[in-house]
Amino acid sequence: MSLLHLAIISPFLLGILVPILYKLLRRVHAGWFVLPLPIFLFIYFLSYIPITSNQQTVIKSIAWIPTLGIDFTVKVDGLGLLFALLITGIGSLVVLYSIYYLSKDKEQLNTFYVYLLLFMGAMLGVVLSENLIVLYTFWELTSFSSFLLIGYWYDREKSRYGAQKSMLITVFGGLSMLGGIILLYLMTGTFSISEIIQQSNEILTNPLFIPAMLCILLGAFTKSAQFPFHIWLPDAMEAPTPVSAYLHSATMVKAGLYLVARMSPIFAENGLWIWLVAGFGIVTLFWGSFSAVKQTDLKGILAFSTVSQLGMIMSLLGIGGAALHFDSINDSYFSVATVAAVFHLINHATFKGSLFMVAGIVDHETGTRDIRRLGGLMHFMPITFTIAIIGTFSMAGLPPFNGFLSKEMFFTAMVRVLEIDFFNLETWGVLFPIIAWVASIFTFVYSVILVFKTFTGKFQPEKLAKKPHEAPIGMLISPIILASLVIIIGFFPNLLSNTIIAPAVSAIMPNFKVDVHISFWHGFNTELFMTIGVILLGILLYKTFPKWRKVYRLFPEKFSLNRLYNSILADSQRASRTITNRYLTGFSRTYLLYLFAFFIIILATTLFVKDAFIIKTNNVSSIHISEAILALVISIGAISIIFAKSRLTSIILLGAVGYTVSIFFVLFRAPDLALTQLVIETISVALFLLCFYHLPKLKKREERMRFRITNAVISVGVGAIVTMIALSAHSNKLFDSIAQYYVDNTFEKAAGKNMVNVILVDFRGFDTMFEITVLAIAALGIFGMIKLRLEGGKKNENQ
Repeated sequence: MSLLHLAIISPFLLGILVPILYKLLRRVHAGWFVLPLPIFLFIYFLSYIPITSNQQTVIKSIAWIPTLGIDFTVKVDGLGLLFALLITGIGSLVVLYSIYYLSKDKEQLNTFYVYLLLFMGAMLGVVLSENLIVLYTFWELTSFSSFLLIGYWYDREKSRYGAQKSMLITVFGGLSMLGGIILLYLMTGTFSISEIIQQSNEILTNPLFIPAMLCILLGAFTKSAQFPFHIWLPDAMEAPTPVSAYLHSATMVKAGLYLVARMSPIFAENGLWIWLVAGFGIVTLFWGSFSAVKQTDLKGILAFSTVSQLGMIMSLLGIGGAALHFDSINDSYFSVATVAAVFHLINHATFKGSLFMVAGIVDHETGTRDIRRLGGLMHFMPITFTIAIIGTFSMAGLPPFNGFLSKEMFFTAMVRVLEIDFFNLETWGVLFPIIAWVASIFTFVYSVILVFKTFTGKFQPEKLAKKPHEAPIGMLISPIILASLVIIIGFFPNLLSNTIIAPAVSAIMPNFKVDVHISFWHGFNTELFMTIGVILLGILLYKTFPKWRKVYRLFPEKFSLNRLYNSILADSQRASRTITNRYLTGFSRTYLLYLFAFFIIILATTLFVKDAFIIKTNNVSSIHISEAILALVISIGAISIIFAKSRLTSIILLGAVGYTVSIFFVLFRAPDLALTQLVIETISVALFLLCFYHLPKLKKREERMRFRITNAVISVGVGAIVTMIALSAHSNKLFDSIAQYYVDNTFEKAAGKNMVNVILVDFRGFDTMFEITVLAIAALGIFGMIKLRLEGGKKNENQ
């Protein structure tokens, strides 16, 4: 196993050890023995920067299921490395922050860090996997682990609701993505992403190409909270703040962006990909920013702002895909779009991570996140206020912070959409810069609301649960580091240009070599005037917000997507409950009725659809009079059981049927089977008599069995189907009989003279062993039930 594989697996391994360490070191906060791992992994992945900077990749593979083309292949290129650094870097800061945010006396920290490590390992697996099936496996692990993290405070109804919502939506998208992966395999014959990219031109005209694209995009859109699937993310804010800072700023929600970026070389040559990715992205950008303005909860504002920012990056990746329609790329529009997407992905992780931590600090130190109760906190929390100013101004796209640089590049990309003369972008593409500019105005408004409504204005101590004060230094270290990165990247953006950004862009557009150079000043251009307009109109809207807030009433809650989701969920639950109550009656006869009915339908359909029902009489032996008499005795005995008036009569008739079968074995020269049948039948009859002796006598109404037409049809149907299968199996000899193999090898290979015993003990030894095991488990279960019932009876007598 390579170090790369170990880097992915190490969080899972540490997750196994966390509960043990938690019990051994109860006085130590569990985060302290988790923190070294993400730090070590971050440093380890930093060592790959010189490799990816030279446009090289590292690939390591372990055979997993080679017969199906599934290997645990890990690939580190510019894009995978960027995400690995975000996962481990932000992960380190989140663990440090959580040590001071979560109390070891009030929280079950062992489960929290197990979930966090599970998520970290799953995300590393997603971004570093070269095989699509392995990627999907880790993809679903991120959904599962995020479900556990969001529902960490499981005693809260909103936490459970948010966890369920995120799981249902993202897993639905994940299953769709699996369908797309299977379609890609059918077209290419491989699960390797690199090999599929090499065949991208050949599969472009395949009829499965568009369905595969739609399935892949559905998975990406649900994971990255694109409209209309964004509704799960605001409810996921019920998770602890460290979870929100990790999952919803830097990692999980960006998995969909990673998938779109990784799949762009395969699908972006089709215009539908560009319109879907860019279109859904720009709509999500607008709707997220518009919805964030009306929120009153700090994390609610940040949740919708995250939706908006994800839409912005998604739209850039969509438009940037147009580069694949050209033979070369220089300092053109297309490089700006993709570079802006990668650059803003980094910037968003820095300022949004710090802002989530600020929201957590405010909640931790005041007892509320409601901006209607907050105000005037800058005097009590000056460091937190400074971090908030840096983060919100960067999010609003103001200089000199890193968000300004990527926002200017975003405007450049949107303005130049009209330069594209294909896929109707030269006409309808005018909507992109307009929507981008309007959404940026709302982004400015909610950024200003977030910081000034919280830290300036009138202080309202009577509305706060705690007396506010500055957070402890341990809780401030992580947001300070992130805020410092916001400033450093803002002033020195080219530190990342050719080390992180350019290799990632090259991985998205593998046929082009991109030279990235980012600067503050580009002259008096359209983008600058758009920014000035955003600031002026943003200030105006902020000042007049109480007057135009009524516009949100045009979107009543009863027509919202959340209402639609809740109604679908409620209707599904009602339908499921109705169907379940129809068959889950508590009676064995009902369950057997359904089982046998499906047995008849499925097997009968298969027999006739496949034209498998064949009867051949050329190899059928003649039937002697003795055999016919025995068959008649068995039939009469079996039918008589149904009409028996007492249990004793039923047992005698059942035994008669079994003993008659043993006579058949004697006639067919199988004395061993006959002896076995006799022994088993004798034991069964004796046990039945013993058990039924202790049962109460049948009542009069139980002795008279009513004729049920349904039961009669099912019974006759099962018998007919089994008979037809037996006759068809006898008539369809697809292979030579294995009987001669046993005849030839029983003595030679097993050194046994009794063929039946050798088959049971040697040739089918494991089968026999498992049968014995099943019987032993059943016996233990029955013994346990009887013992519990006897003990319960004794307790009742004592009481």
